[in-house]
Amino acid sequence: MASLESARRRLAHRVTLLLVVIGAGIGVLPGAALAAPNPGVQMNAADMTLLNGVRLAGLWEMPAGTMAAEKGQSPRVREVGAEIARQHGVLDQLVVEAANKLGAVLPAEPTTQQKGWLTEMQNANGAQFDQIFVTRLRVAHGNIFPVIGAVRASTKDPVVRKLAEDANKFVNDHMTMLESTGLVRWQQLPPPAIPAAQSDSLVAAAQANAASGGGIQVGTGIVWAVFLIALGTGGYTTWRLMRRS
Repeated sequence: MASLESARRRLAHRVTLLLVVIGAGIGVLPGAALAAPNPGVQMNAADMTLLNGVRLAGLWEMPAGTMAAEKGQSPRVREVGAEIARQHGVLDQLVVEAANKLGAVLPAEPTTQQKGWLTEMQNANGAQFDQIFVTRLRVAHGNIFPVIGAVRASTKDPVVRKLAEDANKFVNDHMTMLESTGLVRWQQLPPPAIPAAQSDSLVAAAQANAASGGGIQVGTGIVWAVFLIALGTGGYTTWRLMRRS
């Protein structure tokens, strides 16, 4: 009986250890891309832009970070790559959980352009790899950053609002880490992705509301304007940076 009880305890210990290992592994893998339908939730285009953007970022930046951790020439690039990959694993789980609550279907693989960036990194080595890694990820984070802020300011959905707050912390942290490598080409980064006309109108509205005691309401149109300008400007700037390098 004693030997049987001992065997049961060993089996229970192994099962517990296996569950812990599986749980740890789930934390660094992309989450499931599908969600159960939830007809009670109404999402607008800006909300879906945020969910898709965060999901797509994780799908290519996790392998990019892992690649940097393995083949980066600079110790700091290797350290930053490992941490960005780890944090995107956490953020990916958050966006999948949000999608499940909202009944949204998320992308299952990176875009063609993002796959091209990964191939570019795979073919580079040494200092060239470090520069490509930092440039690609810093521009990408700069593109999504204003989108997160615009959605956070305008969304009416608490789930999307919480995701925007979480994503904002991660993206800001990632930009700081990438900048700490000393490889960011500041003078060649795109300008703030806010249309001049929109900026002027917001200032005028702020001045008018300050006098009347009211507030500013940010609409979906501004969210889309910010997103499209960030995407176009960031893509052109990244192409220019890579061409010069």
